[in-house]
Amino acid sequence: MKKYVFVFVAFALVFASCGTVQSIIKSTFPYTTTLVIPASSGTGTTLTAVSQGSSFDQNFTKNGNSTRVNNVRIVSAKMTAMVPSDFNIGNLTSAKIYMAKANGDGEVLVASRTDIGANSGNSITMDIDNSHFLDELVREKNVRIKMVYQLGNKITLDASLRVVLGIAADPVQ
Repeated sequence: MKKYVFVFVAFALVFASCGTVQSIIKSTFPYTTTLVIPASSGTGTTLTAVSQGSSFDQNFTKNGNSTRVNNVRIVSAKMTAMVPSDFNIGNLTSAKIYMAKANGDGEVLVASRTDIGANSGNSITMDIDNSHFLDELVREKNVRIKMVYQLGNKITLDASLRVVLGIAADPVQ
């Protein structure tokens, strides 16, 4: 009899932990995009780069999963140079990242960096703005990511920057 109780408790723990792990995995996901800074961009003026964001879980809205989460918020933001890979992000003096619906409606500031050092290298962590919930945006099939930036130094090649926005959500109870 003790053997059956032990097996039952073991199975219960395994199933409970699988559900917990799945919940954690499903409620934290990145939105990524690649933004291009043209070599023709001028220095000292405010410029804009726009691209469509994508999530590794593209079926998030298709399967109705987005209605099972709420309190969706930004938890991390990172910018990395892709082409050229040795592009110094320190060529930017500031950058602000916004998320919006595909048509630009509902734009929300999600990350920024105003103190980019001249020798920052090819990757920086941005300051997040999690004062807004992004519930409506993650329910959209397409999300637009916009970067508003200023160049401090003239660049000679187009630069492609990958932006990864970590998004977290709470499961609906």
